Amino acid sequence: MNKKIKILLINGPNLNLLGTREPKIYGKKTLPQLVQKIKKIAKNLNVKIYDFQSNAEHRIVEKIHESKTLKIKFILINPGAFAHTSLSIRDALLAVGLPFFEIHISNIFSREEFRSHSWISDIANGIISGFGTDGYIWALNSAVSYVLKKQNFKKKSNSNS
Repeated sequence: MNKKIKILLINGPNLNLLGTREPKIYGKKTLPQLVQKIKKIAKNLNVKIYDFQSNAEHRIVEKIHESKTLKIKFILINPGAFAHTSLSIRDALLAVGLPFFEIHISNIFSREEFRSHSWISDIANGIISGFGTDGYIWALNSAVSYVLKKQNFKKKSNSNS
């Protein structure tokens, strides 16, 4: 049996209020419902999801640091408003050097002007913005594909040595 791929799912500030916070923008699905759906899909993909949500920037930074110890292969992060303000989250992502996707439920580029700039977009492997909570599923599937391609490339490289 293949080892499970470990993916860290981070949700930033106010995402704990999904389902009640501005449902016209963020939908009616709660964060526990979303995480449960992601974990169910992940299980079928042979993926272990470590999920984490915090409204505190330093706790998110610490969880990103911990990703190396957990042997995480990919990070999925919805930084919420921290996308527009946090250099420390950017620096933490750079420091661990793991591939990651930035996820936003709403289209940050069609909202207030200040939301159109993210401090982590330029270092992300990809950005999924504006597709509601379906964006998380697309990010998960794309992350698994990325990791598997990387693993297969390493296997081929090692067998050619």
